[in-house]
Amino acid sequence: MIFVGFGFLMTFLQRYGFGAVGFNFLLAAFGIQWALLMQGWFHSFENGKILIGVENLINADFCVGSVCIAFGAILGKTSPMQLLILTLFQVTLFAVNEYILVSLLHVKDAGGSMTIHTFGAYFGLTVTRILYRPNLEQSKDKQGSVYHSDLFAMIGTLYLWMYWPSFNSAVSNHGDAQHRASINTYCSLASCVLTTVAFSSLLQKKGKLDMVHIQNATLAGGVAVGTSAEMMLTPYGSLIVGFLCGIVSTVGFVYLMPFLESKLHIQDTCGIHNLHAMPGLIGGIVGAVTAAAATEEVYGKEGLISAFDFTGDYKDRTPSVQGGFQAAGIFVSLAMALAGGAIVGAILKMPFLGDPADENCFEDDVYWEVPEDEESGLYHMHDPTLKPVTS
Repeated sequence: MIFVGFGFLMTFLQRYGFGAVGFNFLLAAFGIQWALLMQGWFHSFENGKILIGVENLINADFCVGSVCIAFGAILGKTSPMQLLILTLFQVTLFAVNEYILVSLLHVKDAGGSMTIHTFGAYFGLTVTRILYRPNLEQSKDKQGSVYHSDLFAMIGTLYLWMYWPSFNSAVSNHGDAQHRASINTYCSLASCVLTTVAFSSLLQKKGKLDMVHIQNATLAGGVAVGTSAEMMLTPYGSLIVGFLCGIVSTVGFVYLMPFLESKLHIQDTCGIHNLHAMPGLIGGIVGAVTAAAATEEVYGKEGLISAFDFTGDYKDRTPSVQGGFQAAGIFVSLAMALAGGAIVGAILKMPFLGDPADENCFEDDVYWEVPEDEESGLYHMHDPTLKPVTS
C-alpha cells in the first residue's frame, strides 16, 4: 500500500509521474528507517536496545503512511531535500503523537483514523498553507491529468482499496478483533464506492463521472472506520459510515477544495482534505461513539475487557470514559498536526532547499532525466536548462 498504492495514486499529474512514484519511494524508504528508531525508543526499548519484530515493521509502515498523506498536499511543489526534511520531522512528531494517544490516553485506533489520517492530513495541509505560492497559476496547465495518467492513478486506487481491510486489521489481536476489523472495513469501502459513483454523477454536468472522485473518494470509507474497525460497529453500521463518507468526500472535491484554495490559500494538490482529513475526523468521532456505547451485553464480559484492553491500570475504566478519551485523541492529533505543520512549514521555506520556481512546479524535468517523446508532447521542455532555484 505504501509504495505502490500511495505512489501510483499520485501519478494523475500529466508531467509529474516520475516525481510522484520516485519521491514517494524515497521518503517512504527513509521514513521507515527513522520510524523504526523513533517508535522503538517509545515502545520497545529494553536494556539499551530496540527490539524489532514484524509488528514494528508494520507500525513503521503506518507511520510512513501519514508522511505519504502529507506529501499529497505538497506534491509537485517541493524539492527532494524539502521532502526528506519533512519526513524527518513528521515521523518524529507522529511517534510522539502516537505515544500520547496509545500509551498515555490508552486510545484504540487500529486503522489510524486519528494517528495516521487526521494527523497526516492536517499536518500536510498546514505545511502547504505555509508554503503558499500566490503565482502558482503559472503552472495551472500542468496540474491537470491526461487519459493514461488517470489510468495509472487508478492502479493505486485499486491497490489501496483491495488491501485496506488488511491495513486496518494488521495490528489487531488475532481472532474476533481482526475479523471484525476486516469485515467492517470491507463493508464500508463497498458502500463508499456506490455512494461516490452516484454523487459524482449527480454533481457533474450531464451526469458524467469524474475520475478524480473515483480515484479518491471511493477510499474514504476505509479511512473512516479505522478507529472503530475492531469494535462492534457491525456491518450495518459500517455501510452507513461508508455511505456518509462517500457523500462528504465527493462534495468536498466539488465545492470545498476550490474554496480552500481561493479563500484560505490552501493549495492541496491531491485533495487530501477530502480523502483523509474529513473522513479521519469522522472516523475519530465514530470510534468515540462506538466505544462509549459498548456494553457487556454486546461484547460479553471478557470480550469487553479484551476489546478495549481494560486491564492493569485501566481495569476500572468504563466504556463511557473510554469514549471520552477517544474524543480527546482527536483534539490531541489536531493540535500536534497544526502546531507541527506550522513549524516544519516555516523550516521548509528556507531559500537554500532548492524548491522549484512557480513556473516549474509539477514538472518532472526539473529533478529527473526525462526521455523525449515528440509524438505525445507529454514532457514539453519549456526551458532545456530548468534547474531548481536556490533563492
